[in-house]
Amino acid sequence: MIGLAAAAALARGGASVLLIERREALAREITSRNSEVIHSGIYYEAGSLKAQLCVEGRERLYARCERQGIPHRRLGKWIVAVDAAERAQLESLCARGTRNGAPGLRVLEGAALAAEPALRAVAALESPSTGIVDAHALCLSLAAEAESHGAAIVLHTEVEAIERRSEGYRLATRDADGERSSVECAAVVNAAGLDSDRVAERAGIDVDARGYRLHPCKGDYFSLAPGAPLRCSRLLYPIPAGPGLGVHVTLDLGGRVRFGPDTEYVARPRYDVDPAKATQFAAAASRYLPGVRAEWLAPDYAGVRPKLAGPGVAFRDFVVEEESKAGLPGFVNLIGIESPGLTAALAIGERVAELLAGA
Repeated sequence: MIGLAAAAALARGGASVLLIERREALAREITSRNSEVIHSGIYYEAGSLKAQLCVEGRERLYARCERQGIPHRRLGKWIVAVDAAERAQLESLCARGTRNGAPGLRVLEGAALAAEPALRAVAALESPSTGIVDAHALCLSLAAEAESHGAAIVLHTEVEAIERRSEGYRLATRDADGERSSVECAAVVNAAGLDSDRVAERAGIDVDARGYRLHPCKGDYFSLAPGAPLRCSRLLYPIPAGPGLGVHVTLDLGGRVRFGPDTEYVARPRYDVDPAKATQFAAAASRYLPGVRAEWLAPDYAGVRPKLAGPGVAFRDFVVEEESKAGLPGFVNLIGIESPGLTAALAIGERVAELLAGA
């Protein structure tokens, strides 16, 4: 998603663009393994790139979806408080989100909560601009836009080395058959997701000294059995705690209900989902949806977040950095683009184009 957004923005601005993808098709990693939520901008520190680019990207994303007929829905979201202590946290989240530019936030109580009959809560923070989107359809639209402006997309190809030259860069690549090639270019955009820190290293950047080392954080999802006696009409989130947003309720465009993700730091990406976790997921969800039973839940899929914040670190912002100061003019690093990366993607693409225009 991020690479395609940057490619489309650069090609639209007249640049000659080559997008290199190591997988057999586009959007096979982070983009294909998330909840496809369009975030409003509530959670992030004021003034951070996550806050700014989420709000800007949200508006661009909805406009693009409406203009191009990309499947999406403004379902709205409730962040729910189950006791008085959590109720106080809602006020803080509401104030932060309002400062960030999340529209229409309000705290609901009493009879208003009856709109979700299965819910047990003392209050909920309503975010009417939260929604869901078909991430693959969005990626296809970006690929089509990039190609319509002359961009070339090469699959099954990995960048093995990056050499700084007097004018630009030489990239050494290897395709799926082992054939090696090289590409000379004026600029490089590193949008390699879970391997973006390694790509930065190949350009000669000390990622540990710069704080660019990623800490992969796995999240599992469980789906609700079709016959389970539980109905939800919007996204339902607990008060955030820890490295994620807590096990929450998401819906897809077909109305299917999923629970997740949890958080587990891992040494390397893996995508297995342990069926025994159903008990933990049911316990987490039953704090605000009483009666959820483990037997209603089935393993669905897992994703891995490219987190810059390791265990015990509360917040790390996106890295969206043109590296002239590191002796690499025209090299743009996009590292740690976890949530709200999907929402922010179009704004990140525009930011990349601006950075390279000024490099």
